[in-house]
Amino acid sequence: MQIDEKKKIVENLREILLKSKVLIITDYKGLNVTTINELRRKLREADVEYKVVKNSLLAIASEDTDVSLIAENFKGPIAIALSYDDPVAPAKVLMQFAKDNAKLEIKIGVMDGKVLDLSAINALSELPSQEVLLGKLLSVLNGVPTSLVVALNNIPVNLLNVLQAIKEQREAA
Repeated sequence: MQIDEKKKIVENLREILLKSKVLIITDYKGLNVTTINELRRKLREADVEYKVVKNSLLAIASEDTDVSLIAENFKGPIAIALSYDDPVAPAKVLMQFAKDNAKLEIKIGVMDGKVLDLSAINALSELPSQEVLLGKLLSVLNGVPTSLVVALNNIPVNLLNVLQAIKEQREAA
């Protein structure tokens, strides 16, 4: 590979690293081509990019980015899973795939400047998807005005009940 080609790869990789919300490093050693293609298909369906990268080029591209926090893990045959929108998606797909394929090793990740170990990636994978969380937030936000309208509506009703009770009390006396 020519040096100009390497520079272009590093520049493209750097742009990708800066745009991504989460990056997870996997060791794919021992997986056959069919299995890797299946993993790529599942990740693509979740809008996650999966790239096999050369460690030295990744190390150069990650300088001055959040990914540099995990640069010591750029050893052996690695691939990176990146998501630009939903930080939960790559963790979900990779953890599920690793349960079915023991040869896929999830090493480490980084999200918003924080290093994610395997337990953090597992916890991330158990979170609901972004759509589900947005739906829950919307239902909560929708419930507040409804409750306010009910509370405001009850004020005149309660006032009328009090006035009716006073009227009945005076008529009885």
